[in-house]
Amino acid sequence: MKRRIIKKKRKIIGTTERPRLSVYRSNNNIFAQVVEDFSGKTLASASSLKLEKGSNIAAAQKVGEALAQAAIKAGVKKVVFDKGEFLYHGRLKALADAARKGGLDF
Repeated sequence: MKRRIIKKKRKIIGTTERPRLSVYRSNNNIFAQVVEDFSGKTLASASSLKLEKGSNIAAAQKVGEALAQAAIKAGVKKVVFDKGEFLYHGRLKALADAARKGGLDF
């Protein structure tokens, strides 16, 4: 009899000092937002809907750069990265690297 290992997902919570950078990707687009969880406010957001149609690595890089600019404009430099259920490679990695290059610290 085989045993199944069930992993529990740790819940990532953003504070006022380090808000949560939440990323969601669909087949067609990629979305990112900086959320302060205690007040429930979205401080900055960016998506490939407005910037560049498509869900490829180039679009993810543009979303990361735009999100970093919007977050710094809102006064946020340090964030906690929440990739959700997605693996950290490809489009997510490109978005994270572009956000780091844009000035976000995580």
